[in-house]
Amino acid sequence: MRVQSLLMAVLALPCAVVCAQPLGSGLDRNNFDASVRPQDDLFRAVNGQWIKDTPIPADKSTYGSVIELRDRADERVRKIVEELAASKAASGNEQKIGAYYRSFVDEAGIDRAGLVPLRRWLAQLQRVKNKNELAMLLGRWQGMVSTPLSVQVDADPKEPGVYSVSVTQGGLGLPDRDYYLEDSERFTKARAAYLVYLQTLLRLSGEPHAIEGARAVMSLEKRLARAQWSRVDNRDSVKTYNPTALVALAEGAPGLAWSRYFEAAALPRVERLSVSQPGYATALAKAVQELPLAHWKLYLRTRLLDAEAPVLPRALREAHFAFHGKATEGSEQARPRWQNATAQLNAALGEAVGQAYVARHFPPAYKARMRELVNQLLAAYGQSIDGLSWMGPQTRLHAKEKLAKYSLKIGYPDNWRDYSALAVRDGDALGNDMRAGRFDHERRMRRAGQPVDRGEWFMTPQTVNAYYNPNGNEIVFPAAILEPPLFDMSADDAANYGAIGAIIGHEISHGFDDQGSQYDGDGKLDNWWTAADRKAFDELGNRLAAQYDTYEPIPGHKVNGRLTLGENIADLSGLQIAYKAYRQTLAGKPGPVIDGLSADQRFFLAWAQAWRIKMREARQLQLLTIDPHSPPEFRANGAAVNHDGFHESFGTQPGDRMYKPADARIRIW
Repeated sequence: MRVQSLLMAVLALPCAVVCAQPLGSGLDRNNFDASVRPQDDLFRAVNGQWIKDTPIPADKSTYGSVIELRDRADERVRKIVEELAASKAASGNEQKIGAYYRSFVDEAGIDRAGLVPLRRWLAQLQRVKNKNELAMLLGRWQGMVSTPLSVQVDADPKEPGVYSVSVTQGGLGLPDRDYYLEDSERFTKARAAYLVYLQTLLRLSGEPHAIEGARAVMSLEKRLARAQWSRVDNRDSVKTYNPTALVALAEGAPGLAWSRYFEAAALPRVERLSVSQPGYATALAKAVQELPLAHWKLYLRTRLLDAEAPVLPRALREAHFAFHGKATEGSEQARPRWQNATAQLNAALGEAVGQAYVARHFPPAYKARMRELVNQLLAAYGQSIDGLSWMGPQTRLHAKEKLAKYSLKIGYPDNWRDYSALAVRDGDALGNDMRAGRFDHERRMRRAGQPVDRGEWFMTPQTVNAYYNPNGNEIVFPAAILEPPLFDMSADDAANYGAIGAIIGHEISHGFDDQGSQYDGDGKLDNWWTAADRKAFDELGNRLAAQYDTYEPIPGHKVNGRLTLGENIADLSGLQIAYKAYRQTLAGKPGPVIDGLSADQRFFLAWAQAWRIKMREARQLQLLTIDPHSPPEFRANGAAVNHDGFHESFGTQPGDRMYKPADARIRIW
């Protein structure tokens, strides 16, 4: 998911401007591996030499096209905020941005302050004398510290025009429950590193029995992990929608003072809510009731220290990196302080930063030009629905109705978020972070029961990503993804459709993946399928899941075809639709041959080039466990191997490693 504003400039400029100079292939042939044929491994044929020649930078766990694009966006943000940080005469949002950034990068000042800024929060924890007060603290720290239960206020799945309350599992220090429960060597090693980290946090914060305390915290978290749902179950929109009355929750899950919890979480009048994982909520309440209060206080102490370690003295910062950066992701050194600062700033004041970002890097005219490209993909998707052999007329009609109701957001929001009530102070990095977290939490909690704001964005303009929101039935493309190398204004259309076109198609397709397809055109969780058509669709999904289940990036650790099913459907369908849209632009004429490559070949080579990424094994393991996306090489090859156009373009034959008989290819949308 990525690309740039300049892409629309090519599509919209008159031929006298663009055609005066020959367009390039959009492919970097220096990255190709001449020893690998696309018919055997498309990803490595396009990226193999780059993989061999390019080391992963010491401060990164992953490197490639998308990371380069994110680094570019971060550098732009850095330039903006350093200008603001240099001026103490700024006011409003500019003052907040400057003060936040200055405070975060002032490591010497943070070191001098020691743990003094943390005393207020440690005192809150120390004052907890019973389980009722524990429940209140769990609510009071929402938005600031990761706790075992997270409160959300979002559009109600069954009534998407109204905000409703839900709670969901959380609070683990390791990346996922599997890290606690599985006994492979890699997970065992991760647990050992985490135990050392817990001991370090407790020791540096003055706990005299750090070793015993760390063991108690690990035991508590393992108990939580055993009760938590799997990532696959948590993807299920129907399973995780469990509306109930607060009274019924309190009766069915005694042990946690639920009313006090919600009141402290800035929701004093909750009567109904959805419990995403009912069994976990019951198990958590039982754990609160049965485990010693002292263990819960040790646990919350480590959660607080972990959350705020980046703005605490050097020893804590180094311990944080040793676990999160090195042990968990495999990075060899920490990212530059300025880049961590931009990440924190984007989280705290993202739209304030984004307003300055788009003013410099995304002219308003780009919105209209991007819309033209998206509309081409939407039209192609509609034609594809018309031609589906496995779908009956009734479901097809509903699918077309849903597609017609898609809304599109490009670049940046029409109305910017108001940060006037957020206090940001110079020299208070920790306080700024805590206040920003709670500020955003309370902003969201105030919406409970109110009409949904359809104009809200869930990513900032400077985010290199894109998304489909099923409750809004909308596709969203922030400004920073609309950049090279995912779109190249000097390249022929074939490459641009293979890269950004397939990304646009990917987001459109999320509305029709295994989960998005359960929402109707108004964003309501509602079954609009006939039973026969849903069965046919699920059977196609089962075949795709089985395909990805065979991929094994790390010995003993395979891709989870069920966890990644939605993204794999979107990749497969997005590539199909982008190809169809590109071929329609040719109006029946052959595309140009450039550098000895046909237009269709360049389309698929550009698709593979967009996924040019390599990563460290520790990060790969983490993503295999938690990420609904397949590893990049399997995204590139896994979609292409099912595409008739790929096989025709490269003339695959039996015996080629990417050959797949036509009757075995999976075609969904």
